[in-house]
Amino acid sequence: QEQLVESVGGLVQAGASLRLSCAASGRTFSRWTMGWFRQAPGKEREFVAAISWSGGSTAYANSVKGRFTISRDFTKVTVYLQMNTLKPDDTAVYYCAATPDWNPNRNSPQIYTYWGQGTQVTVSS
Repeated sequence: QEQLVESVGGLVQAGASLRLSCAASGRTFSRWTMGWFRQAPGKEREFVAAISWSGGSTAYANSVKGRFTISRDFTKVTVYLQMNTLKPDDTAVYYCAATPDWNPNRNSPQIYTYWGQGTQVTVSS
């Protein structure tokens, strides 16, 4: 059974750093594009970052560019989201997701096949 499991998020102060991880299992996710999305209360789920299967291509939302870094380990089955200089606006439930290709529409939730259960990140001011 395919499964994506995010690490526990947390409560941090503005300016702090936090790293999320996503462990993929149940199929060969090593060849899949992996993404991170987030959803704040009352808002739609929004794209945060994506990484190709090789790790050679990455994409970021403008709101996190320069502060967040997506990466994957050499086995390609664990994906990380390093979040620096966190802001209260980053408060949301963060989701890991997988899609087969490095799709031009990679910032759209609709193209992702598998999703994790989500993990809460809260940034206090």
